[in-house]
Amino acid sequence: MRLITLSPLLFLVNAVHSFDSQTAIIDETTSGSLSLLELHKSLVEIGSISGNEHDAGAFLISYLKKQNLTVEIQDVDFIESSVSGQRRQNVLAYIGDKRKTRTLVTSHIDTVPPFWPYERRGDEIWGRGSVDAKGSVAAQITAYQDLILAGKIREGDVALLFVVGEETLGVGMKQANELGLSWETVIFGEPTELKLAAGHKGITSVHLTAKGKAGHSGYPSLGRNANSMLIPALYELGRMELPWSEKYGNTTLNIGRVDGGVAANVIAEDAMAKIAIRIAAGTPEEIQKLVLDVVEKTGQDLEVNFTQGYGPVHCDSDVEGFDTITVNYGTDVPNLEGDHKRYLYGPGDILVAHSDHEHLKISDLEEAVRGYKKLIEHSLA
Repeated sequence: MRLITLSPLLFLVNAVHSFDSQTAIIDETTSGSLSLLELHKSLVEIGSISGNEHDAGAFLISYLKKQNLTVEIQDVDFIESSVSGQRRQNVLAYIGDKRKTRTLVTSHIDTVPPFWPYERRGDEIWGRGSVDAKGSVAAQITAYQDLILAGKIREGDVALLFVVGEETLGVGMKQANELGLSWETVIFGEPTELKLAAGHKGITSVHLTAKGKAGHSGYPSLGRNANSMLIPALYELGRMELPWSEKYGNTTLNIGRVDGGVAANVIAEDAMAKIAIRIAAGTPEEIQKLVLDVVEKTGQDLEVNFTQGYGPVHCDSDVEGFDTITVNYGTDVPNLEGDHKRYLYGPGDILVAHSDHEHLKISDLEEAVRGYKKLIEHSLA
């Protein structure tokens, strides 16, 4: 067994084990392997809201070590710190000593807030992360174990990577680029209704800020209302023409958050809005120019900032036996650098993810194991 701690500046080998390719990596009678449903339950029961993924990561590190896999830990050192003060870690696991593998199977262990506890309702499993994306994590690990037991994957074939921070700008996957690895194929786990996603929309985020002058609402001429500055721009942005494509449909704009002023009888000194634009065609820079042009035409003195941007993301869908789909949400696919083939697949429906009724069917979880095994075997053919 080998445990390695990685950071951009540190590579520490704590222990080294010898590897015998003729010895089974996972022994069902002694390894402490959990069934698919037990593994999924264990993951969902651990709260892992973005920034607070430590306990989920620690569970995976312990579990994967028990399977006699080599485990590497990568600290995530982005500016966005853990809300709990605990370490945030990506977890990489593989067979033996060959960290360079042909295929990578990956998903994320963080969830959106708030935490909802695990609950079994008949043939359904409810709870935060049950779909997005601990369903994928559990199915991926189970598929990996099954293929090892069947002798279909060996040292140097496939690695597992579970990252933090996907829900918050993909900080974990961006850090994973520092691992110094590349792959022929990467299989990403996200809820795609058991279909192969042929791609997903891009995104750019907009932050508008208005700075006014506070005063008594009875004397509006003595102040400058920041809300009145912001509202015309939001109205025009909601009406602007955005590009579309045959594959992804319309580019959409969502005014997700608006905040301004302190009281009804006070002229608002500050106002802000946060907007997410899902890009169906074009580049973030082209969309950002459209936004700037619209804001400028309103004549309002607003500060405009953009964060996180990428255009539509192509994924491969050349494996027989899968239905295909395009999705409107963002993933870690564009955050991992390289010219690898990219497959996006997993159990569950994105329409219930991030909700208070997040759930999936047990049969879908079981089918995902079969799907991941098929994708892994295809990648090695």
